Amino acid sequence: MASLNGSCLCGKVQYRVENEFKRFFMCHCTQCQKATGSAHASNLFAVPDNFEWVSGEELVKRFDLPGRALSKAFCTECGSGVPYTSRASGMWVVPAGSLDGEPSMMPMANIFWPERGSWYEAGLVAPRFERFVK
Repeated sequence: MASLNGSCLCGKVQYRVENEFKRFFMCHCTQCQKATGSAHASNLFAVPDNFEWVSGEELVKRFDLPGRALSKAFCTECGSGVPYTSRASGMWVVPAGSLDGEPSMMPMANIFWPERGSWYEAGLVAPRFERFVK
């Protein structure tokens, strides 16, 4: 299977991952909402041997939430979320939005659904536009 490249927003952190993911979850827990500043985290999970840093690894900072198996890694230049190794499983957690291509799988589940933002479902049916609306 082919590999995918990924990067942060500024492009200083770059990685390569085999397009052979084990899981793909959209997590709606309140911690993931805070970590992403959005409705949910969209994370793919890859085995350790399928991941490599291409550049900028020294710019990656990691935050581990005390008392939980939740982490957040980000580029210290632009703040974008980047992959990190899960403390619970040892797999790479790859933020789907940091990929430069399409992953080999679609989301398997929406987890922690009861914690979703009260506004999330309204956003799914809101009018859609091709660009920013005034």
